Amino acid sequence: MEESIMEFTINSTISVETTPTGVAVLSLNRPEQWNAVNDDMLRNMESIQNQIILEGSIRAVLIKANGSHFSVGMDLNAIKTFGSRFSLNRIAWLQAVYGRWQEMPVPVVAAVQGYCIGSGIEMILGCDIRIAAENARFRLPEVSLGLSPDMGGTTRLTKLVGIGQAKRLIMGCQEIKAQEALNLGLVEEVVKEEELEARALELTEKMAAYPPLAMGWAKKGINMAQENSTAAALLFEQAQSSSCFSSEDLKEAVAAFMEKRKPQFKGR
Repeated sequence: MEESIMEFTINSTISVETTPTGVAVLSLNRPEQWNAVNDDMLRNMESIQNQIILEGSIRAVLIKANGSHFSVGMDLNAIKTFGSRFSLNRIAWLQAVYGRWQEMPVPVVAAVQGYCIGSGIEMILGCDIRIAAENARFRLPEVSLGLSPDMGGTTRLTKLVGIGQAKRLIMGCQEIKAQEALNLGLVEEVVKEEELEARALELTEKMAAYPPLAMGWAKKGINMAQENSTAAALLFEQAQSSSCFSSEDLKEAVAAFMEKRKPQFKGR
């Protein structure tokens, strides 16, 4: 990739690159452990999120994984040390880290290959768009381990695929392949394995090129529609419309179209 527009703290469990178009590419980086999620990875993810919010120059995020598999879920060595005290003190924080991607005003895309299990699924459920390679496999095995998904699995999966399918996948610990995940609505697109990263980056950079203010409002509006009544969502549309119509980006988009040039959006 070309020269970064901002610098991230580089660490061992998540590597980060940025493109000149404003895309932050996060790569889960424990390939020898099939990107099992440990405490260090979660803390690094939170730190990266903080940097993205404070910097303000990132227009979109792509989450992918180094190695053959996206993630096999929580590191079992870490799970062995958990107890009720951990649950009381930490689960809300874990939920917040995964859910934060959904709350950010920028689009967040996940590119999934190989196994995507347990916490790995809950990670991508917090993203906006999920693209899977044909070799992707999805499973939520928590019930078989004496647990229940607790980082958004029972909540976000149910909203994506419906109550019956969510029960089949969670209570039945059913493994599904990429095409079935697409049919159910767990992922939005399936591509050949060798095309995964290029396709995911293409889509992410396309969204990064659009006016940031409008992109943020659109994402919030869709989330609002998912969580609230139609009447409430329509009121939100009215409010955001006023903001967009008075924005500099709208004027720039119209001027660039008329002048047949590339627009320069500033997010205001």
